[in-house]
Amino acid sequence: MRLNDCHNFSDFRRMAQQRLPGPIFNYIDGAADDEVTYRRNTESFETCDLVPNVLRGVSEIDMSVTVMGQKLAMPVYCSPTALQRLFHHQGERAVAKAAAKYGTMFGVSSLGTISLEEARRISSGPQVYQFYFHRDRGLNRAMMQRAKEVGVEVMMLTVDSITGGNRERDKRTGFAIPFKLNLAGMLQFALKPAWAINYFTHEGFKLPQLDEHVDMGGGTMSISRYFTEMLDPSMTWDDVAEMVRLWSGPFCLKGVMSVEDAKRAVEIGCSGIVLSNHGGRQLDGSRAAFDQLAEIVDAVGDKIDVIMDGGVQRGTHVLKALSLGAKAVGVGRYYLFPLAAAGQPGVERALEQMRVEIERGMKLMGCSSIEQLSRKNLRFR
Repeated sequence: MRLNDCHNFSDFRRMAQQRLPGPIFNYIDGAADDEVTYRRNTESFETCDLVPNVLRGVSEIDMSVTVMGQKLAMPVYCSPTALQRLFHHQGERAVAKAAAKYGTMFGVSSLGTISLEEARRISSGPQVYQFYFHRDRGLNRAMMQRAKEVGVEVMMLTVDSITGGNRERDKRTGFAIPFKLNLAGMLQFALKPAWAINYFTHEGFKLPQLDEHVDMGGGTMSISRYFTEMLDPSMTWDDVAEMVRLWSGPFCLKGVMSVEDAKRAVEIGCSGIVLSNHGGRQLDGSRAAFDQLAEIVDAVGDKIDVIMDGGVQRGTHVLKALSLGAKAVGVGRYYLFPLAAAGQPGVERALEQMRVEIERGMKLMGCSSIEQLSRKNLRFR
């Protein structure tokens, strides 16, 4: 399968599956428990229909948005995801360059495989730094200070991952960082030698945001142990309020799903919230972000930027979310599969397809700008 054969999310996923060893593909593709929430994230869009208007004069389309003070050329941004070097040797470098080319925001994860400093050198466009709340409060402050010194515009605290989700696909293969594969997992690596050649002929795997604080490379700390032992399940709203004050800039909470929590985010001074269930990778059976979007927007949409993340595979999905009141939409697997399949050209092709789909959809909806999208354009079954 070639990159030119990829015309949608499913095509990129299939190409990535052909290239990646099973344990790594399943790390991207998998979710928690029975993966009900993972499936529901995309299925939720199917219960909502678009109602287009015609004869509205839409020869020129403006799909730009401003979210948390950042001007984006398109209403989709590359949500921060971990371990990208495992999927392709270009990793975050490819995503940062592609996001800059399309004028959108790029997220760097605290489990990212390039440093904040390098990410900033690659792209001068808007960047968000996603991090987790550690038991070591000094580490939290140090990570925030480093991001500020580099010039990161938006701080994003993930709040739905105080412990790792039950990802059974990883358990079946023994997938961990560092690798601790069982026999079945090792066999799947042996079946994809091209990945191994790519991986071992380029620079070694590292986690620059944590390398001064956590030993991930000597066999002493796996990602699952990182979540279990390093992160602080006792985190409270008071802890986050202090971080918002320390950052003194656009601060966003990722993983908010209830109206009550959305209101608390407003009260402590957050600039934005991301409705997200972590791609179905944490609490299986939790509600899909799109299903919860209208309720959250109605409660706080006039006070805080509401962003949606989860299950987005089409430009029409984006238009539905924006019509409900989301200011922008984050994507993760949508660009990870193209990254794994073909590196930077893959990510660029995926973002170009999304841009074209949004533009086409807006024309067919009779909307020349994002502001013209509204719930009048939607009907729920």
